[in-house]
Amino acid sequence: MKNFFVKRLACAVALAFMLCLSSVLALAQNKRLKDAERHSADAADVFNEIMGIKEKGIPQNLLDKAEAIAVFPGVVKAAFIIGGQGGQGVISRRVKGGWSAPAFFNLGGGSFGAQIGAEKTDYVLLIMNDDGLNGLLKDKFEIGGEVSVAAGPVGRTAAATTNPRLDAGILSYSRSKGLFAGIALKGGTITPDNDLNEAIYGSKASDVLKPGKAASDAPAEVRIFPTTLSRYSRK
Repeated sequence: MKNFFVKRLACAVALAFMLCLSSVLALAQNKRLKDAERHSADAADVFNEIMGIKEKGIPQNLLDKAEAIAVFPGVVKAAFIIGGQGGQGVISRRVKGGWSAPAFFNLGGGSFGAQIGAEKTDYVLLIMNDDGLNGLLKDKFEIGGEVSVAAGPVGRTAAATTNPRLDAGILSYSRSKGLFAGIALKGGTITPDNDLNEAIYGSKASDVLKPGKAASDAPAEVRIFPTTLSRYSRK
């Protein structure tokens, strides 16, 4: 009889532990989904605001040629002698009829010199060809390393008229203190946030951005970014 009650108690403890563990895992998954939803929404807001700048947004002809678009909202640049930057963002690639499910990435980097202060900057990257896209799918991509990066031209009717821009794998833009302009962003690194990608999709960023993975394959909470891109360029 004693062994029977011991076994019943052990089963009850094990069941309580499993229920507690399930609850903890569910809370953690919900938090990750909320993080992903926030990153996607912030990126969509930034892109909407930039494209809403009359006559000074990203040129339509370049937007329509882009193979993928990355947006890193509110990247923090802080410095006191040794400087650095860090932020999170999303990337969608072009697919038939729109844009792919968004993959989540980190933007980081550093610099040295006599500097002090802090600011937040929004970055938008147009990935213009397969070289640029393949570079982003690596575990660590150094901006301006193997893939050429050029400051993107501004103005709805502007065009990339010089060879460096025509040949660039990535065209980069930034917005800081309300000013939006092309910037030759170099020295930073882009790495996939695979903890978040795996929590949302069960796969890494390189799998999320494979050809054919449409926005409909993503949870509804994060579709706002590819949906926003489709408002401005769809083919």
